[in-house]
Amino acid sequence: MTAMDPPAPNEQEDEDMLVPRSDLVEGPQPMEAPEATGNTAGSQPEEDPQTAKFTWRVENFSRLNVKKLYSGIYELGDYKWRILIFPKGNNADYLSMYLDVGDSTTLPYGWTRYAHFSLAVVNQVHSKYSVRKETQHQFNARENDWGFTSFMPLSELYDPSRGYLVNDTCVVEAEVAVYKAMDPWLYDSKKETGFVGLKNQGATCYMNSLLQTLYHIPYFRKVVYHMPTNVNDMPSASIPLALQSLFYKLQYSDNSVATKELTKSFGWDTYDAFLQHDVQELNRVLCEKLEEKMKRTVVEGAIQQLFEGHHINYIDCINVDYKSSRKESFYDLQLDVKGCRDVYASFDKYVEVEHLDGDNKYHAEQYGLQDAKKGVLFVDFPPVLQLHLKRFEYDFVRDIMVKINDRYEFPLQLDLDRDNGKYLSPEADRRVRNLYTLHSVLVHSGGVHGGHYYAFIRPTLSSQWYKFDDERVTKEDMNKALEELYGGEEEHLMQTNPGINNTPFRFTKHSNAYMLVYIRESDKHKIMCNVDEKDIAEHLRERLKREQEEKEQKKKEKAEAHLYTVVKVACDEDFAWQIGRDVFFDLVDHDKVRSFRVQKLMPFNNFKEEVAKEFGVPVQFQRFWLWAKRQNHTYRPNRPLTHLEESQTVGYLRDLSNKVQNAELRLFLELELGLDLRPIPLPVRTTDDILLFFKLYDPEKEELRYAGRLFVNGTGKPADILTKLNEMAGYASDEEIELYEEIKFEPTVMCEHIDKRSTFRSSQLEDGDIVCFQKSVQGSKRRRCPDVPSFFEYRHNLQVIHFRSLEKPKEDEFCLQLSKLDTYDEVVGRVAHQLGVDDPSKIRLTSHNSYSQQPKPNPIKYRGVDNLFDMLLHYNQTSDILYYEILDMPLPELQGLRTLKVAFRHATNNEMEIYNIRLPKESTVADVLSDLRMKAELSHPNVELRLLEVFTHRIYKIFPSSENIESINDNYWTLRAEEIPEEEKNLGPHDFLIHVYHFMNEENQNQMKIQNFGEPFLMVIREDEILAHVKIRVQKKLHVPDEEFSKWKFAFVAQGRADYLQDSDILFSHFQSLQRSGIYVAWEQYLGLEHSDNSPKRSIGANQYRPSHEKAVKIYN
Repeated sequence: MTAMDPPAPNEQEDEDMLVPRSDLVEGPQPMEAPEATGNTAGSQPEEDPQTAKFTWRVENFSRLNVKKLYSGIYELGDYKWRILIFPKGNNADYLSMYLDVGDSTTLPYGWTRYAHFSLAVVNQVHSKYSVRKETQHQFNARENDWGFTSFMPLSELYDPSRGYLVNDTCVVEAEVAVYKAMDPWLYDSKKETGFVGLKNQGATCYMNSLLQTLYHIPYFRKVVYHMPTNVNDMPSASIPLALQSLFYKLQYSDNSVATKELTKSFGWDTYDAFLQHDVQELNRVLCEKLEEKMKRTVVEGAIQQLFEGHHINYIDCINVDYKSSRKESFYDLQLDVKGCRDVYASFDKYVEVEHLDGDNKYHAEQYGLQDAKKGVLFVDFPPVLQLHLKRFEYDFVRDIMVKINDRYEFPLQLDLDRDNGKYLSPEADRRVRNLYTLHSVLVHSGGVHGGHYYAFIRPTLSSQWYKFDDERVTKEDMNKALEELYGGEEEHLMQTNPGINNTPFRFTKHSNAYMLVYIRESDKHKIMCNVDEKDIAEHLRERLKREQEEKEQKKKEKAEAHLYTVVKVACDEDFAWQIGRDVFFDLVDHDKVRSFRVQKLMPFNNFKEEVAKEFGVPVQFQRFWLWAKRQNHTYRPNRPLTHLEESQTVGYLRDLSNKVQNAELRLFLELELGLDLRPIPLPVRTTDDILLFFKLYDPEKEELRYAGRLFVNGTGKPADILTKLNEMAGYASDEEIELYEEIKFEPTVMCEHIDKRSTFRSSQLEDGDIVCFQKSVQGSKRRRCPDVPSFFEYRHNLQVIHFRSLEKPKEDEFCLQLSKLDTYDEVVGRVAHQLGVDDPSKIRLTSHNSYSQQPKPNPIKYRGVDNLFDMLLHYNQTSDILYYEILDMPLPELQGLRTLKVAFRHATNNEMEIYNIRLPKESTVADVLSDLRMKAELSHPNVELRLLEVFTHRIYKIFPSSENIESINDNYWTLRAEEIPEEEKNLGPHDFLIHVYHFMNEENQNQMKIQNFGEPFLMVIREDEILAHVKIRVQKKLHVPDEEFSKWKFAFVAQGRADYLQDSDILFSHFQSLQRSGIYVAWEQYLGLEHSDNSPKRSIGANQYRPSHEKAVKIYN
C-alpha cells in the first residue's frame, strides 16, 4: 500500500481525437475525419474490393427543415449503405456528411466492415470545383457511421453563384470500396516495418507527414539532438526539447507517438490542432523558428547548410551594354504543375527567358526603355532539395482557389546538370555534381476545401519505400505507388447495377504528390549518417527513460487495477483548510485529501494501522464514517462503520459504500484532540445523537469558514447549543445568532432558516447535515450578501469571465469575477470601469461560440439580454469568454442607424472607392444618395445618382429612391452607386434600357458555360440602331484600345445561351420580343461582351469567397 498525493487533473495526451459522428454528444466535434488515398501496394490487402458509386439528388434542399437526413439504401454486394447529411450542420457552420451502414441494427453481434470511401458534393456548373473528401474506416456496432463534420462551409454551399445548388437541388456522390480482410486496428507498424507513426490530434496529418520526412533525414535529426536544452526545461514550453523528445520516441518507441507536447511548445491550443494548414508553409515557419533557436549554439547555420540554395534574377538588355542581377537564397522551390508533364518541364519553365519588349520594355537607368531578356538561373543547389509542387492555384475567373490534379511525373534520380548545365548561372561551381536521389514524397489527398496528407519515404535510400500515414506505417511497392502519386485520371469498372452490367467510370485521382525531397548523391554519406544514443543529451535520455518507466508502471498498475482500490480519508483539518477557500458548498473536495492505494483483500483493521502512521492517530482513537451521495446530489458523512464491518476487507467496504464499478472508498476520520492537541478517546455515541457540521458566515467580510462539529440530541433544540456555537465562533456567549440548514446547491441553491425553538428531529436534521450560522442582522445597513442564503446564491452564480478585444479574438486582455445574475448594465459598467471608459453605453459586447471558439457573428444588442448568464449561453453550452468593442458613439444611437457599404467610381481618376454610409434605419435610398453626394467626387454638382445591387458581375436591381434601407442586404459589397447618363433621363417610346455584361466561355464536360466577370453596366439602345453603332458607344464608354476591341465578340445572351451578333443586326428586336412574351428578366437577358479578362485581380469583393481554411501558420514561442 502507498499513500498518494492528491492527483493532478488527468490529461489524456495520447488520446486519438478522431471520432465518428454523434448527434448525441454535446460540444465541439472534429473538423474532419482523416482522409485516405487510393489503393497502393501494401496499404491494402491483396484482395480485390467490391466497389460502387452512388448518386443522391436532394431536392428542395434550402427548404429542408430537418436536423439530419438519410438517403435511400444503396446495395453493394451483400452490404447495404446510405448517406447521412446534416443540411444545416452538425453543431458547426459546415455541411456535415457521413457514410452510414444501412442495416446496422439487423447485423449479427460482433460484426465489422472495413471500407475505403469518398463523399462529394457535385458542382453542377463546373464539375472540377466539386468538393470531394476521402477516408477509410472500420465500421462496427458502436461506430456504424463515419465521415466529416466540417465537409464544406454552408456559406459556399448555399451561395447560388457557386453551382452547388441548381434549381434548389444538391447532388451528393459516394464511391465505396469494401474489403473483407482488412483490420487496421490489429496492425503493428513497428513489427511489420521497424518504424512507428504519429498520432493525429484532429487535423494535424500535414504536420505528421512533414515531421516524418524531417526525422528520416538523419543529419537533420542529429542537428536537432545537438541543440542545447536544459534539464529543467519542460517540453511543452521548449520547441527544441519537444522536437528532441518526439524524435527520440520515433527512434526508440514501439508504439505510435503523440505530438501534443510539440504543438503546445508552438503555443497552439486545441482549436489550432483542428485547423489544417499548408505543409510547405509549416516547413518554412518551423525551419525559421529552429534557425532562430540555433543562433549562438554549436549547431548555428545547420539549417542553411542542409536546405539553402541560391539563384540569380537577371535582366540583360539586348541593344545596349546593361545588365542587372540580384542573388537570392531559397529553402525550397515552387514548381508549376499546370502545363508541365514532369519536374524537368517545370525547371525548364522556371528558367525560361522572358522577353521585355513593346509596351513591356525595361527601363535601364541611363539608357531609358530598352528591349531586354529577363530570367532566373541557379548559382548552387542545396544538399537536400525540397520541391513544392504548385497543386493549388488561384482561379481569377471564379475568384476561388482550385486544386490542379493533372498528371505530373517525377524521376527517382534528378539530374540538374542536364543539357550542359542549362539551369546553372555562369558563376556556378561546375565541379559540384548536381545529381539527386528521391528521398521522400509528401502527398495531398482531397480538394481545396481540405484533405489528408501522408508521406512516402525511403529512410536509407534503398529500393524499399514506406508509407507514413499518421499512426500507420506500411511497406510499399514504389512502382505501383508512383503511378498513383503522379495524379491525372484513371478508369475504373464501377458496379452501378449489380448483376446487370459493369460500366467504365473515368475519374480524377485526387491523391497526388505535393512536395518532393531529393538528396544530392555527392552529399549522401554526410546526410544519411548514423544517429545513435551518444548524439542525444544525457539529461534527455534520462528524462525519456524515466517517462518510459513511469509509462510502464502505469501500464502495470492498469493491468493490476482490478486487485487494488483507492481509499480517500478526510478529516476536520481538511474541512478547515478548504471551506472558504476552495469549497463553499458541502464539506470537502475529495481530490485534495490524503489518498491510499491498497489491495482490495487487505483487512480494514490493517488499513487502520496505515492511517495511524500517516495521521499520527492511534487505532483506538479512530472512528470512520462512510460518505453517501444523497438524492439532492450532496455528499455527506452518513454513518460510522460497525465493528463487524471493520473486520471485513477494504474491497468489501468499497462495494458496500458504492455500487459503481472501480469507484473509490471515501471515509471521514472522526478524532478528538485534547488541550495539548493530542488524540483523546472518542465520545460514546448514542442512538439519539446526530452528528452536525457547522460553518460560520461573516456578512461584513463576506467570508465563510468551518467552525467545527457537534453531536446533538435529536430531541434537543438549537437553543440548547447557542452558547457552544458562540464559543466556537469566538463570540460573546449571549450573542444573537441565526441558524440555516445548507440543503443543496444544484441546480439551484436551497438554504433554509432553522427555527431555534423546534427540535432537531422536527427540523428533519440528521447525521452529516450542515448548519450555517451568523450574527443576527441588525440595522439598515445595506449589504450585497446580508445573510447565508444570499451569500450562497451569490457564490453559486459567481464566475471568472475572460474578456478579449474583438480585434484580437484569441488573446485574453483582462478577467473579471462577475455573477451570472448581474444585469446587462452591471456587466458593461464593470467593463467600462476596467477600460477607463466614462460612458458604459459605448461598450459593445459579443458572445463566444463554444464550438468554433470564435466570436459570434452578431454582437449583443443594447440591453438585449437580461443578465450575464444569457450572454454566456450558446445552445446548451456555457462559456467564460466575452469580446468587447469601444464605440465612437453610444450603442443605443448606433443601433438606431444602418451602415451600408456603397461602391462609387470617381469622376476624375476613374477609381472605385467604398463609402460607409451611416443613416437612421428609417432612411430611404434617396437619403443614402444624398449622403454619398457630400462625400464622393462628382462630375457635376447637380448630377443625378442611382443605387444598384450588383452580384456575381450582374445587376440584379435598380433601387427606387423611396425604398427603405432596412431591407437592403450589403453583406457582399453588392451596392454600387453611379451617375445617371443624360441619354437615360428622357427615354422615348422607341428606346430600351438594357443590361450589358462581360463574359467568357468556359468548356465544362464538353459544354460551353458562360462565366461573367468585370463591371456590368446599363445602356440605352434605339429601335432602329444596328450593332455597329452600339459597339462604337461601348468602346467609347469603356475606353478600350482599337487593337484589343477588335478581338471582342458581341452576343445576345438569354437563359445561359449566347447568340452571337453581326454588325448589321438590330438589337432592339431581340429584347422587345422577349418583353412581349412576358419572360423578360433583366439580369438573365443581356448584351454580352465576350473577351479575356484583363482587369486587375483581387479588387473590390475579391476576398468574399476566400476559403475558411486559408489561415497563416504561426509558431508563437
